[in-house]
Amino acid sequence: MGKASPRRKRATVHDVAMAAGVSRGTVSRVVNGERYVSDEARKAIEKAIVEVGYVPNTAARSLVMQRTQAVAFIVHEPDRLFVEDPNIGEILLGANAALSDADYQMVSLVVDSEKDTARVARYLQGGFADGAVIVSARQDDPITRVVERLDLPTAFVGHPPGVTAAWVGIDNHGSARAISERLLATGRSRIAMIAAALDRDSGVDRLAGFREALGDRFDPALVEPISHYSYTEGAAAMRALLERAPDVDGVFAASDAVAAGALETLRELGRRVPEDVGLVGFDDSAWARRCQPALSTVHQPAGGLGRAAAESVLAQIRGELPELGGILLESPVVWRESA
Repeated sequence: MGKASPRRKRATVHDVAMAAGVSRGTVSRVVNGERYVSDEARKAIEKAIVEVGYVPNTAARSLVMQRTQAVAFIVHEPDRLFVEDPNIGEILLGANAALSDADYQMVSLVVDSEKDTARVARYLQGGFADGAVIVSARQDDPITRVVERLDLPTAFVGHPPGVTAAWVGIDNHGSARAISERLLATGRSRIAMIAAALDRDSGVDRLAGFREALGDRFDPALVEPISHYSYTEGAAAMRALLERAPDVDGVFAASDAVAAGALETLRELGRRVPEDVGLVGFDDSAWARRCQPALSTVHQPAGGLGRAAAESVLAQIRGELPELGGILLESPVVWRESA
């Protein structure tokens, strides 16, 4: 075998200064975007940078500036939901767009176990991110305690109880009440709910809105709780509901993915939607539009939530105070064929 060619030496600020005929301090001011450099010197330095192949050492600059130019996007969900849930994808894209506009890198971190929690905590404690956007946080979430302890610029998508950091969200309670009332107005008399994610604010608020809409007609036996906003869990929950209460004629599923799973079970068991059972979801995600019939649902502006959360984090990084009262985006009912 031939001898390996020696690695080319990395060009330095000194090389640029020599080629441009200026001091290293002048080169540093141009590279760092500072003013007070003559146009003649700036042009000479820019030409020299190309000639010598100089690439700024951003890692070293980060140490000096105490900035990483990165923001963590933390999702507390099982790995499969991170991939399957279109809402998470839209939130991620919205956050990434805002960070990209500000020349920040997004680092995605999925928390699905205590081991993941410890790993992500070490990552944040190591100073590898200037801030964090947190999705699907639970009450007393360990990651929440970590960012609070580090005083890390943070914004939550949703509003976990007890959290005083910045957050963006929607009126889950009011929107769930509105679509439940709309379903009730179609003349259904035995309306059930597949209630997901009752360990976080969105799930609890959607159940509360459903209960408020039904009033005296609310029957706790017609509530089937599941752990996640999941198609598979929605299908299983619909089967359990029909075994327990075969006369159910209306269902509010806590998300579109859950509703899509419920729709599959209804179809398998010979129930027509909406003729036999009216079905509504929540999110107005790709699930809602793919279903046949298309789902009546609540529009959740997922991309807008991600962007607003990332913009809040960037503002905090710049030294601005967070909006602790929260930011609510509109979430109107979208009425389609399924109900």
